[in-house]
Amino acid sequence: MKFNVVSDYFDRIEKTSSRLGMTELLAELLKQATPQEASILCNLSLGQLNPPHIGTQFNIATAVMIKVIADLLQEPQASIQERAKTLGDLGLVVQEGEWLASAELTLSQVYEALQKVEAISGTGSQEEKIKQLRELLAQLDPISAKFVVRIIIGKLRLGFSDMTLIDALSWMEVGNKSLRASLENAYNVCADIGLIAYTLKADGITAIAAMHAHVGIPIRPAAAERLPTARAIIEKLGHCIAQPKLDGFRLQIHIDKTHGKPKVNFFSRNLQDMSAMFPDLVAELVKLDVKDMICEGEAIVYDAHTGTFLPFQETVKRKRKHGIEQAMEDFPLQVYIFDLLYLNGQELITKTHEQRRAALLKVFEHNKSDVVKVIEEKEVSTPQELETYFTHNIAAGLEGLVVKRPDSVYTPGTRNFNWIKLKRQEEGHLEDTLDCVILGYYAGEGKRASFGIGAFLVGVYNHEEDRFETVAKIGTGLKDKDWIALKTMCDARAVTGKPKNVVCAKDLYPDVWVAPEIVVQIRADEITLSPVHAAGKTETKLGYALRFPRIMGYREDKGPEEATTNKEVARLYEDQFLK
Repeated sequence: MKFNVVSDYFDRIEKTSSRLGMTELLAELLKQATPQEASILCNLSLGQLNPPHIGTQFNIATAVMIKVIADLLQEPQASIQERAKTLGDLGLVVQEGEWLASAELTLSQVYEALQKVEAISGTGSQEEKIKQLRELLAQLDPISAKFVVRIIIGKLRLGFSDMTLIDALSWMEVGNKSLRASLENAYNVCADIGLIAYTLKADGITAIAAMHAHVGIPIRPAAAERLPTARAIIEKLGHCIAQPKLDGFRLQIHIDKTHGKPKVNFFSRNLQDMSAMFPDLVAELVKLDVKDMICEGEAIVYDAHTGTFLPFQETVKRKRKHGIEQAMEDFPLQVYIFDLLYLNGQELITKTHEQRRAALLKVFEHNKSDVVKVIEEKEVSTPQELETYFTHNIAAGLEGLVVKRPDSVYTPGTRNFNWIKLKRQEEGHLEDTLDCVILGYYAGEGKRASFGIGAFLVGVYNHEEDRFETVAKIGTGLKDKDWIALKTMCDARAVTGKPKNVVCAKDLYPDVWVAPEIVVQIRADEITLSPVHAAGKTETKLGYALRFPRIMGYREDKGPEEATTNKEVARLYEDQFLK
């Protein structure tokens, strides 16, 4: 497959506002691809060379890319910089350029060239990257070069996520979305969209149905639903299991001792590899008597002197690439394992919670580590028992409980009532915070005029439509320096117009649109019906909005597609009346 064919499809997708239209174009493109090309296409269309658990790091700053483009177009760097500022996109600057493409490269050749650029490191690496990029772009036509530039600087943004690719693969195979459930199930168990595409192209839907977990490739984490009271949970589940809910960050831990030197990987909630950050945890985990294992736990910083846990803001300081040795000393971690998904070559996600728990306890039977522990759990049958245990954990400074159905299997990538969160209620009537995605910001007035930002727009995620729907305009919860920092974050992701995967009434259009990438934790007094906001809105129903919303912090551990969904907002609205 020639790369100019790919770039032509990308260009048509970019100009298409209909999600169905994008899905059909992707399906057309994927139908023409070999299994290996389909794998590459799925990753490239999301602006990455590799899936998130491997990561893509070109380490090429915008200034370096300007230098490459200036050399390619034989223009001064200042001119390129000015045009990029006007157009809002270096890709468009390249597209307007004129040169004679020196070759007609294939998709695989472009992909391999990008892999080589990414791999360059060490002394003189920037100069070598500039040289190789210049050579690559010179071989491409301007439209192809536009997309390569955007991929390198992390700004491809064709307006869809992996969920649209799942639909496209179904359309490619059968001309409709009927295979979505099978494909999504496979992706939930083995979160590598390129591997899913390759398997479908090479071996068909039968092989997709047989997909299983792989140590080293993350399983998409299961998620808990919410209910407002202990009574509501017992009415829903009956006899159940309660585990403490820690205010740390969730880790999926993969241990592989089958190939000589033991390998331990830590994957975040949004599937990114954090393995290099926790050498102290690796040292403890390799002591476990297992061949291979996938388990889930919550990592949290603790104070060894007082025996207490520290707030999430302290725990998140361990998430760093540099100064790790000092961070280990300043912020010692404990990990509480709460589930076991795979052990010694056997997938356990179809086993019940009780069966998985028994296997987990056996693994840790002789492990007396002070760093890695199995989380406690308590059986409860009445609202009073659950409320008592909840109060005990709140008094210990924890967030609350996760209550689980004893006979439930593990459901990757799914939020359901097998697990239910019960969290402490803070001021206001809404029993929990919402994870929202920033969609844009408004110029400041009065004191904030000097900041250039006075409020920002947030949305929630619609999983079925793969889009973000507005739910609140927020102007409180930040100090002056925080407003300035937020504007900097937003400006790095600013786009020239409303993203295609954002639904917003014109009356709410912000002054600056932002690519939906930043996830923030929002608290509100309640959820109300809204004629303006798009969350949950249909032709016959009003949307939902947050009343008195304020920002509580950032969720760097979550990707935008893991934000609160429109369905969750609808149910939280109804829950308000239960209380």
